[in-house]
Amino acid sequence: QVHLVESGGGLVQPGGSLKVSCLVSGDELQEYTVAWYRQSSGNQRELVATIGSHGGTKYAESVKGRLTISRDNAKNTGYLQMNHLKLEDAAAYYCNLGGFWGDRGFIDGAYWGQGTQVTVSS
Repeated sequence: QVHLVESGGGLVQPGGSLKVSCLVSGDELQEYTVAWYRQSSGNQRELVATIGSHGGTKYAESVKGRLTISRDNAKNTGYLQMNHLKLEDAAAYYCNLGGFWGDRGFIDGAYWGQGTQVTVSS
C-alpha cells in the first residue's frame, strides 16, 4: 500500500518562505513522478509543479522562480520549497504520486496525501 503524508504547512507572512514535505511509504520513491497540487477556497485544484524520476522539473507559470520542487529518494521524500510567498499562494497543498505528462497536460497519479495547509497573511 502506497501512503503519502504531507507536512510542513503553516502561517507565513507575504514575502516569507516555507518548505512542505511529502513522505512516501509502501514503495520506492525513485520509481515515481512526484507532483504538488494546491487548492484554495472557491478554486479548482491547480497543478503547481512536477519532478520526474530522473529529476526533470516543470512548474506552473505562476510559481516559476519562487517555488522549487525537489526529491530525496534515499529518504523517500518529496519537497516543495516556497519563497517570496504571495497571498494567492495560500492553499491546501497536496502531494500526488505516479502521474505523467501527456501531449495535452499532466495526468495525475493514483496516490494522494491528505494535504497540508499553507496560510499567507500579514
